[in-house]
Amino acid sequence: MKPIYLDYAATTPVREEVRAAMAPCLAEAFGNPSSVHRWGREAAGRLEAAREEAAAALGARPSEIRFVRGGTESDNLAVLGWSRAQVEAGATPSVVVSSIEHHAVMHAAEQAEHEGACVTRLPVTPSGEIDLDAADGALSSAPALASVMWVNNETGMTLPLGALLERAAARGALVHSDAAQAVGKVPVDVRRVPVAMLSATGHKIYGPKGTGLLFVREGTPLAPLVHGGGQERGLRAGTEDVAGAVGLALAMRLAVEEQASEAARLTPLRERLAELLCASLDGVRINAGTAPHRAPHVLSVGIAGIEDGSALLMALDLEGLAVSGGSACLSGAAKASHVMRALYGARDPHATVRFSFGRATDMAAVEHAASITVRVVGRLRAA
Repeated sequence: MKPIYLDYAATTPVREEVRAAMAPCLAEAFGNPSSVHRWGREAAGRLEAAREEAAAALGARPSEIRFVRGGTESDNLAVLGWSRAQVEAGATPSVVVSSIEHHAVMHAAEQAEHEGACVTRLPVTPSGEIDLDAADGALSSAPALASVMWVNNETGMTLPLGALLERAAARGALVHSDAAQAVGKVPVDVRRVPVAMLSATGHKIYGPKGTGLLFVREGTPLAPLVHGGGQERGLRAGTEDVAGAVGLALAMRLAVEEQASEAARLTPLRERLAELLCASLDGVRINAGTAPHRAPHVLSVGIAGIEDGSALLMALDLEGLAVSGGSACLSGAAKASHVMRALYGARDPHATVRFSFGRATDMAAVEHAASITVRVVGRLRAA
């Protein structure tokens, strides 16, 4: 069989409809959207149409969408931008994060801490339960912001945003959520889940890399991280990437429209792969397998008896199977990720493999991936 790509949580190819929508923005509609002439007006019109399309996909208002250059910048603008706004107002901000956030949130919180914020990091159980009691004191120290991801990028488990929002609302605190792995995978609607801010990116949903947005509910205080011409309502200076915004918005709309059908298709594939691995190998653990809710596109497994996780990933690649060890930012790292350490401890004896599925994944690919994994693990264990 041809090589199998099961790393869609790391990135996805740009779908044909998105490429076609972006093409005019790179040719005849190339103007700067800040220019007043016809080329500028054409670009500005396309940019605002993209803003409306992206807003509709999230249940937001167009005025609440800020286009940025990816999910990492979006997370940074939410956490660090909010913290700096509080410091500029003379307050001491309180920032609460879970211990399994993406590094874009974790490192932004660390920087906020260096700049005077009080940061609380919440422990998480293997089933995805956050110690919300530990958050109560920090959330009561106004002004406060909690940043908890919608779906964990390494395990696929859905975090308890609803319970966190209730506690935050009771204490006058705000909530930001990194939804990079949630949009198009699980239902996401800011009308029903009243987060103050939400981050999304294009390349996880068949849009272009380097594109992202931050939903900012009206009235949420933020300080810009990038200074210049004052674009994006003063929150993200720099000439807007019109083609990127158009591609991101269309990718979001299509992903949201197809979410329910794709979830129904991918869930049996995830369960079949888990079944095959557990039946054929001993010492296999489904990471976060007891979580109440998991997104359909991710299966993370721990495999005992493998000392070098990076060697396992390379061996699988040589056999024609592309997977990762967790976050794509850390693939190839010798030590366990901060997510696995938070869930299972620093001395967890399992090597992690994350399989993630997409539009081109079918049952034949899943079954072949299982056979490759069983063969490679057996060989490495015997070495």
